[in-house]
Amino acid sequence: MRRRRTQQSTATRLTLSLQYNIAGQRRNQTVSTATAATSSIATSATSPAERDDVVSAPPVRRGARIESIDGLRGLVMLLMLVDHTREFFYYGHQVADPMDLTTTSPGLFFTRLAAHLCAPVFVALTGLAAWLYGARKPVMATSAFLVKRGAFLIALELTIVGFAWSFTLSPATVFLQVIWAIGWSMLALAALVHLPRIWIAAIGVTIVVGHNLLDPITFAVGEPGHAIWAVLHDRGFVDLWEGTRARTSYPVLPWIGAIALGYAIGPWFAAATAPTTRVRRLWTVAVGLLAAFCVVRGLNGYGDPTAWIGGPTPSLTAMSFLNVTKYPPSLDFLLLTLGIGSALLALWDSRSPRWLAVLGSAPLFFYILHLYVLHIVQIAAGAVTGAAGADVPSVGWIWLIAAAVLGPLWLATRSFATMKRKSDRWWMRYL
Repeated sequence: MRRRRTQQSTATRLTLSLQYNIAGQRRNQTVSTATAATSSIATSATSPAERDDVVSAPPVRRGARIESIDGLRGLVMLLMLVDHTREFFYYGHQVADPMDLTTTSPGLFFTRLAAHLCAPVFVALTGLAAWLYGARKPVMATSAFLVKRGAFLIALELTIVGFAWSFTLSPATVFLQVIWAIGWSMLALAALVHLPRIWIAAIGVTIVVGHNLLDPITFAVGEPGHAIWAVLHDRGFVDLWEGTRARTSYPVLPWIGAIALGYAIGPWFAAATAPTTRVRRLWTVAVGLLAAFCVVRGLNGYGDPTAWIGGPTPSLTAMSFLNVTKYPPSLDFLLLTLGIGSALLALWDSRSPRWLAVLGSAPLFFYILHLYVLHIVQIAAGAVTGAAGADVPSVGWIWLIAAAVLGPLWLATRSFATMKRKSDRWWMRYL
């Protein structure tokens, strides 16, 4: 969930033109492969035993939590903490892009790669949570909650979250990041929940598989449509007022696809669904998505704007193969990350690490708190050392600092989650 310095390097784009000269037959083949994998969500999501109109049992006991979901959220929070520690404490050693194979190190590359799991898994889990919330409520109530929650998250990104990154009330650049994208995705889902769930699944598959067809569409700054397209699909800068501009770090269209897919698998977590059935479906989706990733990425055509190339060593070749585009998330990126997320949900269905589930039980609280803690610690460390920044000498220090702040953050999150669970205040639902 990074806010800066992620432009693709010229070196890694040397073969970009190859992708758009691929024969139409090859492009259709890769799209068909990806569609077959992702459409397994749509087809299995509507088996007769679990259609929305026949599921009468509540998804879980009122007030209960699903530990596998909290555990996966917690893992996302942990990896995000490490990645943001890198942002705050490795600034002086940063390359323009930690995924740029011409300048990065394996340690920095894989530290950043691990964080790729965060945004897509969290957005998909947001869709899943929306179904769990709405399973007991009229669709209008669910839609209204998603509208209010989405608007709240957008406002949060523009105020409290933005201030946590900059510690200034008037930044020259306003970064529109993951909380912003989740907010807009929830607003879109508020409209989609009025449709049959099979349609929602189909829309999610269509967006995830097909949005890279829009890659050639661009608008120059100042052209009509530039601002809206930058928000939807083409990451860029949008002028707001004199001296201030916005950076659309997370174009929202692909994330709408991810949240729709998460919503589509919601009934798999209903109390009426046998755990063995849920696990089997999750493994089926995981294997299908990861197999589709290997095929689509291997064909090196449609699916990602950056082609992979064979390197002088097997490790560099593997790094190039895994170097998929996050901004906006490409088809390859989503196949890989959502496939891993599905596998972890299946693996942890019976029992997930409880200490991770604590972090996942109040993720928004953890997200806001960890940004302020990291920024304050960075400033304090700089004051102690007398340096302009608080840069650490190696990637290993990133993990050590993250581990050091994790303890206090974990305790604070556990306390807040307990307070939230016992509270009957309406506004606590938004945290």
